[in-house]
Amino acid sequence: MAQTQKCRIVFMGTPEFAAASLKRLAAWPRGEIVAVYTQPDRPAGRGHKLAESPVKKLALQLGLPVLQPASLKGAEAQAELAALKPDFLAVAAYGLILPDAVLAMPTLDSINVHASLLPGLRGAAPIQRAVVEGWQPGARAGISIMRIVSKLDAGPVFATDDLAIGEHTAGTLHDALAGLGAELLVRVFDDILDGKAKAVDQDDSLATYAPKISKEDGFIDWSLPAAQVHACVRGVTPWPGARTVFETAGTDGLKRSPLSLILSPGRVGTPTGGAVPGSVHSGPEGLSVACADCWYVLSTVRPQGKKDMSARDLLNGILRGLPKGVCGVARAPVAGE
Repeated sequence: MAQTQKCRIVFMGTPEFAAASLKRLAAWPRGEIVAVYTQPDRPAGRGHKLAESPVKKLALQLGLPVLQPASLKGAEAQAELAALKPDFLAVAAYGLILPDAVLAMPTLDSINVHASLLPGLRGAAPIQRAVVEGWQPGARAGISIMRIVSKLDAGPVFATDDLAIGEHTAGTLHDALAGLGAELLVRVFDDILDGKAKAVDQDDSLATYAPKISKEDGFIDWSLPAAQVHACVRGVTPWPGARTVFETAGTDGLKRSPLSLILSPGRVGTPTGGAVPGSVHSGPEGLSVACADCWYVLSTVRPQGKKDMSARDLLNGILRGLPKGVCGVARAPVAGE
């Protein structure tokens, strides 16, 4: 391809994570986005009205043509794509399987933005799983730009970039990695056009997987070390939310109705001194729950059917009258809670 000729890009993506790459590619002077593929509009919200994906909304704002096939396995959908004569397929969290016939269409390459340091955390939820599993000091998350092959997230890797997980939640890490991935994607495209790109095969023996997150992943296991509990809470924030149920008794000794709570990230407190994991403690620090080693000090909570409030306000309101010290237990929800 002549250096003065812009390469033709077909972009494929659906959620906010992909929109960051679309926005960056649209500003890349060496390419022209000839079409944007995104999943069909889906019912959303209480009214179940059809909602456009973040990628579709951005593509329309940029004046780019949008295509929304339910599948790319059929001959008609493949002929429509082939007619675009792409040099690149640029894919980020598209959500549809790309058959081998589709992967063979671009004249240059089919490239994917994946939110992990491959071969670690292949699969649907690498960002959330990275936070949940990254509870040890120095843990890092990252981006891999890879060639797409038929096996899930197993293609050769052109480039990676990483950052410290630190105190990130899944939400804040998502935003940071989306920007990182967008910049790295453009850098790889430049390298390919300049003849400098080199894709390195993954070592499949080192592969780990990041299955889709469910609501049950938000149920907190208080028998874990507090640092691991903290990672679990951050890894399911903002969705599906860290959930626990308090069973407490007032100063009169009468047991209260179970209280279902969604927890925002708190902090690791002092050693429990042998308190039973799950013990709820009311004291000078506010409201804490015993883990395997330390107390986990709660910050912001959302009781079922109510708005977010501080743990202190919860103590002074719904939980008013709790005795100081250990005043109940925290456990995983059961059906109906």
